[in-house]
Amino acid sequence: MLPHKQIELKLQTAVRGVLPDADVSALFVRPCDPKFGDYQSNALMALAKQRKLNPRQLATDVLARLDVNEVCEKIEIAGAGFLNFRLKNAALAQTLAAAARDEHIFFTKATAPKTVVVDFSSPNVAKPMHVGHIRSTGIGDALQRTLRLLGHRVISDNHIGDWGTQFGKLLLGWKQILDRAALDRDPIAELERLYKVINAECDANPARLEEAKSELVKLQAGDAENISVWKEMIRVSQVQFDAIYGRLGVKFDVTLGESFYNPHLAGVVADLLRRGVARESEGALGVFSDGTLPPKEDPFLVHRDGEWVADPALVRKSDGGFNYMTTDLATIEYRLKTWSPHEIVYVVDDRQGPHFKKLFLTFARWQAQAANQVKLVHVGFGKIMGDDGKPFKTRSGDTVKLGELLDEAEQRAFKLVSEKSADLPEPQRKDIARVVGLGAVKYADLLPNRQSDYVFNWDKMLAFSGNTAPYLQYAYARIRSIFRKLENPESRIQNPELQLAAPEELALAKHLLNFGLTLEAVAEEYRPNYLCNYLYELAGKFTSFYENCPVLKADAAATRDSRLVLCDLTARVLKQGLETLGIEVVEQM
Repeated sequence: MLPHKQIELKLQTAVRGVLPDADVSALFVRPCDPKFGDYQSNALMALAKQRKLNPRQLATDVLARLDVNEVCEKIEIAGAGFLNFRLKNAALAQTLAAAARDEHIFFTKATAPKTVVVDFSSPNVAKPMHVGHIRSTGIGDALQRTLRLLGHRVISDNHIGDWGTQFGKLLLGWKQILDRAALDRDPIAELERLYKVINAECDANPARLEEAKSELVKLQAGDAENISVWKEMIRVSQVQFDAIYGRLGVKFDVTLGESFYNPHLAGVVADLLRRGVARESEGALGVFSDGTLPPKEDPFLVHRDGEWVADPALVRKSDGGFNYMTTDLATIEYRLKTWSPHEIVYVVDDRQGPHFKKLFLTFARWQAQAANQVKLVHVGFGKIMGDDGKPFKTRSGDTVKLGELLDEAEQRAFKLVSEKSADLPEPQRKDIARVVGLGAVKYADLLPNRQSDYVFNWDKMLAFSGNTAPYLQYAYARIRSIFRKLENPESRIQNPELQLAAPEELALAKHLLNFGLTLEAVAEEYRPNYLCNYLYELAGKFTSFYENCPVLKADAAATRDSRLVLCDLTARVLKQGLETLGIEVVEQM
């Protein structure tokens, strides 16, 4: 068992001895500033506050019953009731030796695994995927990978936009101005052209708009020709999606678009009406504020002209059409009935925050019992900006297409790799460039706090220094190069005995121990940037260790073997960590 888990279990036992009826489920220890110790717990202060006890006295009473001598040096009480723990070197060495024997890699599977639906990426049919899709796709993929690694059951769902008013215009364009050769050559570009032409005509001519609406009505009514064309649009779009996802290494368990839920929407609305959750207003049907929240916190109200006025969640328009809200309610119901998830996580940009607040509250009012059994989470994120401080565009002001962005990333990386490693064969340089270029784009997107906007900068993201994917990929390759210098590069040291004496050895070893805690924090708070920063610190601690602690030229065989184990474990954690972010590594750069 990992040391922090041992400490937590012993702490829970000690607290039960002092407070037999206490809820000890939140008694965690976490890494702390090294000057205070290796781990710290502040949980006793919250427990003391609940029971109106003196927190420092509670800490003293718990400490008297706490036996962690097997893994810790003396425990200290600090401040108002913090407990600081410092690991024994022997316990640290034993944990690393167990990892070297493949008993663990510094994390444990969840003891109570959850079922989590992760809804991410969600591009629109008949449109090219653009740079903005990298955010939802990358964050969602990193979260699903983290959850799976920790032993949770994950259903990843790509909720594509394959239904709606735009298809009336696309159908009209397909029937009247389609260039079949252009469609064969570049289907998405041709579909985009059709939409732009017809959309402009509809804006200028009401008669054209009526024609488009007529095509949409026929589609919604199940007209055979329109259904056939619509399915062809989805098919060619999926080819594009699959190509992009293939390059990014992203996989989905299911791809259920908006159209999948269309047969259920009338039933959802009827049930909302029957239960009194929705009501009629100006010919439309909507969900209004129920007055249970303060106006400032109520998403069904908006402040206008000095007063709070209704801002309902529409579930049926006055023309009888349905809204995103209706589809999303049907989607939650389907997911609950199909997978019985503990959580449903939506990785969608922050601008959709008000929609999700309304959605979650509406579902809770509609199906209160089901809502109590599932956690609904909106994992929001900010925008990608250009150097000019505006949303990232091409020089001509167009949206940056994701496929072209990935092409450029690989081309720029190939130039850099060729400058650094001109002696490598071209096919190898191209493969390294693919891994480095795509990894650089992903990592630059995952590194910031996801709710912050960030500036897209090629030079920064492709740099081999600083907190970047190329730096971490190079750190991994540099460690692997150490083993290529051995007589038997693939051999593993049997029954290693770790000698942790130098400060740099201890700092690296202790940081390795925190890999699992970092993964758990990513999963709990839906923040992949925690893992990015952990890996960057790991690479930095390894550099300090390697510069100060000779490995292959160590003065004793036992010391050399111990340091080789540290090198190997660092490489394994770097590789596993980057893979969890959806980023590949190469053995040589």
